[in-house]
Amino acid sequence: MGVLVGKGGSYSLVQCIESERQALLSFKQGLKDSNPLSSWTSNSSQEDCCSWEGISCDNKTNHVIELDLRAYQLGSEISPSLLELKYLEYLDLSFNYFSRIPKFIGSLTRLTYLNLAQNPMTGTIPSQLGNVTGLRFLALGGTYIYPYITLTVSNFRWISRLSSLQNLRLSNVDFTTTSDWLQSIKITLSLTRLVMEECQFSEVDNSSLSHINSSHTVKAVSMQSNTIHPTAIPWLLNLSTNLVDLTLNRNQIGGPLPNSFEHMTSLSSLDLSSNGFEGEVPKSLGTLCNLKRLDLSHNKLSGTLGDLLESQVNCTKNFTEILKLSDHNQLGRSIFPALEELDLHDNLLEGPLPNSLGQLPKLLVLHLGNNLLSGPLPNFFPSSPLQWLCASNNKLDGSSLPESIGQLFNLTYFDVSSNSFSGVVSEAHLSNLSKLDHMDLSFNSLTLKMSSNWVPPFQLSFLNLPCCTIGPRFPKWLQNQSNLNYLDLSNSSIYGVIPDWFSNVTSKLIYLNLSFNHLDGMLPNLTLSLHDGGLVVDLSFNQFRGAIPLSLSSAMELYLSHNMFTRFKNFLCNPEEIPSIRVLDLSDNLLSGRMPDCCLHWGYLVVLNLENNNFWGIIPSSLGSLSNLKTLRLRHNSFSGNLPSSLDRSSQLQLLDVGHNNLSGKIPTWIGESLVLELHSLKSNGFYGQIPSNLCQLKSIKIFDLSLNNLSGVIPSCIHNLASMVHSDDADLTATYAYRHGVPFKKYKNSALIMWKGLEYKYDKILGLLRLIDLSSNGLSGQIPTTLANLVELVQVNLSRNHLSGIIPMNIGELNQIESLDLSHNKLSGRIPMGLAKLSHNKLSGRIPMGLAKLSSLSYLDLSDNQLWGKIPTSTQLQSFDGSRYGGNVGLCGPPLTNTCPGDQTLLVPSNSSGGNESYIEDGGDWLDMSWFNIGIGVGFAVGFWGVCGTLAYKTSWRHAYFRLLNELGDWLYVTIKVQNTRLRRRLQG
Repeated sequence: MGVLVGKGGSYSLVQCIESERQALLSFKQGLKDSNPLSSWTSNSSQEDCCSWEGISCDNKTNHVIELDLRAYQLGSEISPSLLELKYLEYLDLSFNYFSRIPKFIGSLTRLTYLNLAQNPMTGTIPSQLGNVTGLRFLALGGTYIYPYITLTVSNFRWISRLSSLQNLRLSNVDFTTTSDWLQSIKITLSLTRLVMEECQFSEVDNSSLSHINSSHTVKAVSMQSNTIHPTAIPWLLNLSTNLVDLTLNRNQIGGPLPNSFEHMTSLSSLDLSSNGFEGEVPKSLGTLCNLKRLDLSHNKLSGTLGDLLESQVNCTKNFTEILKLSDHNQLGRSIFPALEELDLHDNLLEGPLPNSLGQLPKLLVLHLGNNLLSGPLPNFFPSSPLQWLCASNNKLDGSSLPESIGQLFNLTYFDVSSNSFSGVVSEAHLSNLSKLDHMDLSFNSLTLKMSSNWVPPFQLSFLNLPCCTIGPRFPKWLQNQSNLNYLDLSNSSIYGVIPDWFSNVTSKLIYLNLSFNHLDGMLPNLTLSLHDGGLVVDLSFNQFRGAIPLSLSSAMELYLSHNMFTRFKNFLCNPEEIPSIRVLDLSDNLLSGRMPDCCLHWGYLVVLNLENNNFWGIIPSSLGSLSNLKTLRLRHNSFSGNLPSSLDRSSQLQLLDVGHNNLSGKIPTWIGESLVLELHSLKSNGFYGQIPSNLCQLKSIKIFDLSLNNLSGVIPSCIHNLASMVHSDDADLTATYAYRHGVPFKKYKNSALIMWKGLEYKYDKILGLLRLIDLSSNGLSGQIPTTLANLVELVQVNLSRNHLSGIIPMNIGELNQIESLDLSHNKLSGRIPMGLAKLSHNKLSGRIPMGLAKLSSLSYLDLSDNQLWGKIPTSTQLQSFDGSRYGGNVGLCGPPLTNTCPGDQTLLVPSNSSGGNESYIEDGGDWLDMSWFNIGIGVGFAVGFWGVCGTLAYKTSWRHAYFRLLNELGDWLYVTIKVQNTRLRRRLQG
């Protein structure tokens, strides 16, 4: 390569060759967007192409030898005008939007560097690239932004012709149509580094590789996020005898890890994480004397570290420095004396920790989290250089933490959360940890006891102590902790007021949680920082009283529920600055009076929860200005008047709960026209009039509660348009709303109070899975619409305590997900369809269907106060209900009722099998008991037989007449047969 000039900088007086200038202008003209190449122009002032952006020329020959347009956001086809650049040595078009690799690039034979990676390319990689024999660096492939756009390879043998190639990088390439990819790589003479990402590979032909020796040049191989067939692994492990760095992680391989490491004596770093490998750790790993880093995490390996250590050969020097054996392995004890980093987290490790863990002389990092380990922590030797210790989420226990923890002078990270430790943590455990930055003792039974004048030697940024006993006083030793970013002292048995000095501790916090304590008094103005990631403050479940401080308006999420706050007008109407709050939960306080109509500057608000307070008056119209609002919970207050029409502008509102207030008026039609509600509750108010048919437009509704109002009219027949109750979806296990704050997305997990089978429950974890309609306790009339049966995803329907009449739709049994159906206290009549639950206080008649006995999932049943009769069908389910569920039906008998049926004969439960004699038939939805039919046949036969024979035996005159008649009939029959026989014979003879 000659001396470069140009690339947009200062350069010697060089004039580019005119034909090459025209070729570059032609290349620019073929681009969809050429604005990034604004310096490429035919103007006389900039006619020298060697001064253009991305261009470099040889200062002797003036030829363009380098074209570097990396990440210029260029797109279209690569123009063949580049063929004019016959002396081009360096071509980089990576991180653009070119769609294909042209064949003509194989004619640019002077290239030594070619980078076309990170383009959304499709098609086949042309074999003509094998003509560019001087290439030293080659990078081809798609981009992670378009993971489903891939290049394909039909023949990879051309790669072996690149005799000078040292560095090969391929991404998003499909090798499934060729089986010679590994063979071709092994015979590429100069290759030293191979990188393959997001590729798909087919099964390897072992016979084609058996005669090919391993490479001696390849030193580094990185294959990440590929789909590799397990047959390729033994050959990849023996790709080169001089391999120093092998990375095979996040691939879809599975199966056992081959025991094929004995020839990889030069290996220094081995990463086989996240591949789904199973079985034991290969013993041949013990032959890797030069190994410095081993990562087998995110697999399913089993066995013990002892198997690996015992297989280790007699190396002259053990250089192993980093060992990572984590994520879903099943390894046992581990002894590796020269380790600097030991990572065994996210496995299924069991048993006690060996004492030798605390004696490793070079260990800096020990990560044992998320296992099933038990017993105490090991004692650490005094001069241990350990800096990072994590043993969270195990079954570790002990009467206390070992005091040798206090001798880890270099410790910066300490996490033993979510274990079963008990006892006292004292100053002896912490007084020498001057470098400690992160401490997590949460979810243990530990008690922190420090003297009142103790001053910690460390400055923490992270302190997590939920469920530890810290009180009864607020911990004074926190007073000098001015660098805290994260502080959680929830459920820590702290009593009293928050001290004034605590404001100095909160100045850098991004997370503060003091919930579930016994803190009281006035909440002081805390110094809180505005952070790009958002500040979360949780002071719920305490006994704070008085006014909410203005300083809390700088939080992004603010949880103050279950306290005794009485005033928040200044907080709402006069914040210190434009509030950035997304979540505001003031529920279960003593807030009262009219709600101030000053919500205009709370435009970022996503969740507002004011339920269980004492607000009265109308709901302020300014709530409609909250364009980002997704959750509005005003339940259990005393609001009156109509729903504000301004809420029709809340187009993102998903949860609207104004139940248990004094609201009145007709249900607004804009609820169905403007909102995308998933949960809608107007329960226990004074709404009247008909249910608007517009509500049928709520395609996303999952929980629909209009109960305990004064609604009248019929149930809209368009109810089948509630699409979310018709089709199942991939609902989150919780009703989780995502909202943006800066760059990251935050999530809020919603909850709701749901009336379920007569009792009210709080649902959160499975709220997103519920589908229910509750129109109970209104004045609805007419028939139950047959279209209700189309809502097949419903799990609960409550239409009780209305004036519904007519028959129950026979197709209602198609609600196969239903767990609770309450139609009681109406004026329904006719027979009971199969599969119904609560039908008490109606005028239903007939027998209880035998099909009810087959419903094994039936968990709620009430048929009381109807006109039913006959025996209650026998089954485990029907007899498990209390007898009161069948009361008020004079004609019913059998268990669980105390009155027995005539004959006390048990009716058979229908069988699901097709074989055998059925004891019932189905006719138009009614189940008829065939046993009574069989009994009737027997009785009829007995009556008929003895009615005739008994009379003949008793009355002599009738008996003589009967037998005389039989004799005369016999004689007549004999004569008739003889006469007919004689006539037939004469005809045959004639």
